[in-house]
Amino acid sequence: MAAEKIARIEALPLRYAEPNNNGKIRCVTLIRIETATGAVGWGEAITGSEDASLATKVIIDRGLAPKLIGRDPRQVEAIWTSFREATYWSGNGGIVTFALSAIDMALWDVTARLAGVPLYQLLGGKRRDRVLAASSVIFDTADLPGIGRYFADLRARGYQVLKGGWGHDLSIAFGKDARRDLEIVRTLRDAVGEDAGIVVDVAAGSNWTASHAITMARAFEPYRLYWLEDALPEGDIDGWQRLRAATATPLCTGEKGWLVQDFRRLVDSKALDVIMIDPGRAEGVTGTRKVIEMAAEARMAWNAHSWSSAINTAASLHLAAASSNVLLLELKPEPSPMQNDIVRDPIVMSEGSVAVRDGPGLGIEVDEAAVRRYLFD
Repeated sequence: MAAEKIARIEALPLRYAEPNNNGKIRCVTLIRIETATGAVGWGEAITGSEDASLATKVIIDRGLAPKLIGRDPRQVEAIWTSFREATYWSGNGGIVTFALSAIDMALWDVTARLAGVPLYQLLGGKRRDRVLAASSVIFDTADLPGIGRYFADLRARGYQVLKGGWGHDLSIAFGKDARRDLEIVRTLRDAVGEDAGIVVDVAAGSNWTASHAITMARAFEPYRLYWLEDALPEGDIDGWQRLRAATATPLCTGEKGWLVQDFRRLVDSKALDVIMIDPGRAEGVTGTRKVIEMAAEARMAWNAHSWSSAINTAASLHLAAASSNVLLLELKPEPSPMQNDIVRDPIVMSEGSVAVRDGPGLGIEVDEAAVRRYLFD
């Protein structure tokens, strides 16, 4: 194996207006790793806010990048382990894990590109050519008829599973009013017909108790949810177990998890049907792969949440291609700068699913000039 060394590392905080969230400003932090021979890998941290994005850049630039220069990028899991051990004081979880996640993803990308193979090949091989897609949107809870029309349109575009949650106005988000929540679910089922899957996502801060979650899950049962998402805080294991025992509705959570051991607690609870995870948050491709395998052993499915940029989506797609237990891949249904502008070949739904990419690495071509248009400091 010829020598390869990491020569350059750049952390890139990006800020953009998200069309799928009523034009609200969101952020991600990308990382670009280049070897001495010119091979380039890309990774992403789903940082969300300006402060978290800039803090992640500092952690990478001043803390982790100097430790990467001169290392062989193909030693991905060795680097992952050493960084987890070296960052015990500055924190496993939060900003440090954002940085680790982005670095790990970029290392996998460049390693697969150096080998001339798609990432899924390094993850055990391709088990499927396509992955079921779900449209994933934020509700306009002030316009119930508009929700119905929009979901009917998404169904007509070809989505077989349709998800909505939260709200453009968080004061009236899904989860804040039981009567409105039930009307939304009823509207969704009427809009998409009997054959489509519908998912609803309870907004953070709704403060559902286990008793209220049980009441709502039972009220939703006639409308046959594909799953009910984030009905309770992830740490309320007892509440999840009570909810599981009280409803036949499939249950999903995991979006806010950071570490492999966080997901271990969810899997061991036996209260969930679906684990939701992002490699751009949950310890990169390496950490996410471990969680996927853990879930598979427990006969649980996983959902590629991936509501961020095309880089996290591409990594999620390869993990889905190589896994036995993926359920679906979430997509923003409307063109978004982070999904459509920063890559020359966006990942899109066709006839209800997404094709697995067979090009080297993550299988996407990043438009670096476009990336730099969204930079901020």
